[in-house]
Amino acid sequence: MSVWRDLYRGDTRFDFFGNRRRWFTISGVIVAVSLFALVFLRLDLGVDFEGGTLVEFENPNAVSVTAVRSIVDGLDIGGGRVQEVGGQGIRVQTAQLDPADEDRLVDALAALLGEAPEDASRLSVGPTFGSQVAESALRALIVFLIVVALFMAWRLEWKMAGAALIALAHDLIFTAGIYALVGFEVSPATVIAILTILGYSLYDTVVVFDKIQENVRERGDRHAFGSIVNLSMNQVLMRSINTSLTTLIPISSLLFVGSFLLGATTLREFALALFVGVATGTYSSIFLAAPILGVWKEGEEHWIKVRRRVERKGAEDDFAPTHGATVPAASMVGATGSGAVPRPPRKRRKHRR
Repeated sequence: MSVWRDLYRGDTRFDFFGNRRRWFTISGVIVAVSLFALVFLRLDLGVDFEGGTLVEFENPNAVSVTAVRSIVDGLDIGGGRVQEVGGQGIRVQTAQLDPADEDRLVDALAALLGEAPEDASRLSVGPTFGSQVAESALRALIVFLIVVALFMAWRLEWKMAGAALIALAHDLIFTAGIYALVGFEVSPATVIAILTILGYSLYDTVVVFDKIQENVRERGDRHAFGSIVNLSMNQVLMRSINTSLTTLIPISSLLFVGSFLLGATTLREFALALFVGVATGTYSSIFLAAPILGVWKEGEEHWIKVRRRVERKGAEDDFAPTHGATVPAASMVGATGSGAVPRPPRKRRKHRR
């Protein structure tokens, strides 16, 4: 209970900056696994991005996917991808078909599933339109990142904008890697969800950076930057936890109840990106963006001088990082600059005569 009380009061003493190598290692492993999945498993792009023909039927008789696939393969239309939709429907996606082949596919599926051909849901997207959708999505993402970088550089500073963009790239790669691992289809709804979570991640990071700026103005002459990062993170930690939980709970219900239990697959594609993105954005704003900023700022001449002055005074600092010392303390450097460590004078023994 005392931990929760300290969290609510902002009195915790977690050493976020001192353990930065641990967070960087975890993030590096996450990014490496995600990139491996993206390169070797690849994203399952929907028909809106790749173009093609999509046919969906209700499946009241619970015909197996294997039986549907054998029918599709027997039509000689170049094969296609067959999948269940929410446990109550069958979806067949192929390359773009001409009207005659599309009708043959619909008639064959209707006969197998015991449905009328008019009950089929059809969608045909040309490859040109699909590539235009993909280009528009990529263009929207690039414009979003540029605008965000310019705003943060103007509102805060450019190093904060750089750290935030690195955290954003981490969130984006991890979310895309999850999609490649799970095999969920990437649809326009997924792109909208990703843009939403990038905004959420930035919001969380900006709150943390704003608190760091506030503490720099109030304590910049008494604490090293690493201590200010630790202080700020402990002050906003409970706010980040509360915001994340209140956001993740409704998304979880959307993902597990709406998509898995009720079978709304469109909700699943949207909610998975939101769930992964919000969780990753919370992690990156706490364990990645602020430590990266701290490493960046600790190398500045101004903060090196502040650190040495604080250490020379020998003042006790509850938020000082325990494993992040990169600058030698001034008191440990010899007056001549030779690097020799000064030692206290030895006590002379009194010799009896």
